[in-house]
Amino acid sequence: MYYIGIDLGTSAVKLLMMDESGKILNVVSKEYPLFFPHPGWSEQKPEDWYEKSMEGLKELTEGFDKSKVKGISFGGQMHGLVILDKDDNVIRPAILWNDGRTTEECDYLNNVIGKDKLSEYTANISFTGFTAPKVLWVKNKEPENFAKIAKMMLPKDYLAYKLTGVHSTDVSDASGMLLFDVKNRTWSKEMCEICSVKPEWLAKIFESYEKIGTLKEDVAKELGFSSDVIVAAGAGDNAAAAVGTGTVGDGRCNISLGTSGTIFISSKKFGVDSFNALHSFAHADGSYHLMGCMLSAASCNKWWMDEIIGTTDYAAEQKAIDKLGENHVYFLPYLMGERSPLNDPYARGTFTGITMDTTRADMTQAVLEGVAFATRDMYEVAKSLGIKIERTKICGGGAKSPLWKKMIANILNLKVDVIESEEGPAMGGAMLAAVAAGEYSSVEEIADKFVKVVDTVEPDPELVKKYEERYQQFKLIYPALKPVFAKIK
Repeated sequence: MYYIGIDLGTSAVKLLMMDESGKILNVVSKEYPLFFPHPGWSEQKPEDWYEKSMEGLKELTEGFDKSKVKGISFGGQMHGLVILDKDDNVIRPAILWNDGRTTEECDYLNNVIGKDKLSEYTANISFTGFTAPKVLWVKNKEPENFAKIAKMMLPKDYLAYKLTGVHSTDVSDASGMLLFDVKNRTWSKEMCEICSVKPEWLAKIFESYEKIGTLKEDVAKELGFSSDVIVAAGAGDNAAAAVGTGTVGDGRCNISLGTSGTIFISSKKFGVDSFNALHSFAHADGSYHLMGCMLSAASCNKWWMDEIIGTTDYAAEQKAIDKLGENHVYFLPYLMGERSPLNDPYARGTFTGITMDTTRADMTQAVLEGVAFATRDMYEVAKSLGIKIERTKICGGGAKSPLWKKMIANILNLKVDVIESEEGPAMGGAMLAAVAAGEYSSVEEIADKFVKVVDTVEPDPELVKKYEERYQQFKLIYPALKPVFAKIK
């Protein structure tokens, strides 16, 4: 049997098909545009997601026996707001996870409603990327659109709705809306009232590995699939990537160096840090996880290489870097503001410590190290909760760099495990589909069978010591510049 995972990303949709043993049969990617109508805004058209996903599904299964497709599921960009009217038409472009327009709404939620109440209701506080402040923004700034809302949903759930006709969401993605009671895995009545969200707008909640329905007849016919194909709820991209990397069960860790950067720690127990510096979310395996998310990770390196240096040969630039732990240049990677653990939309990227003898390689090294140092900032919060971790898996585009993996291992003083097949959320989605179809009994079972570690980057005690000194210096920069950032916004 074949299982398909659909990773609805920010720049493209990636589709993966595997068989029941985990062998990857085909991978297809389809790009779509991203719109920035005002500085700090970020939007996409949900219709583009569906159009490109359907194109991708046809291309993915071309030449294969389509009758063997048994299940489909998703990993998807989180927090985006999709709103439909009574006729199921999209009311306005989706407001995405990296959109920063909701500063006023976040201030209202965090400071007027209060962080303590938000944490009590949802286990989290408000960040500009979350969905609830976006709802308030539409209410405050586009009341004519707010009045039309009949359904609201997250990006991947729009795809699920178009494929099945079922208005669904899963616990992991819902956790990032600030409308969801994470501990009890249900909608928060209090937060819905605060944000003027009507209960009938909200989706039915599923565990990530649960079947929500089957393909609609017209969709199945267009694709050449059976209408009995099972569609599972799926998960937010980070939870789906965690499934794909085997970060399930208790006390496992995954670091993702994608457009954004995350540290993801799975846990059997529900927990919240006292400052809400990390997100406390439900996990796709039926339990919970803590997650820190920095808004710019591999995108910092892409910006530096593409826009500033003007090269696409990333590996060549990194070859010139040979003095780890000795760089006097520091880089704050806050090109889009910052979420975890700072929660500061006004934070900005900076280089500090440049002198006349600073080289191009020093600057490149600082960018890579800055992302690793900021990842450590999130890891320190997890350690403050008494969480003990000795190793982490790693995924995302940045994980293809041996140098960056070495930096992560030594700056965080963790063993970094490299897995055989790093296909991220798409693989996780396909695995969730296989569980929903009954091929495997649990997410943990399929992860244990599929995920194989092929290499481990060990920290070097000497380098760990050097980087510890550098990290302590890095920590001084943001607090010193925070009042400046607030004034130059």
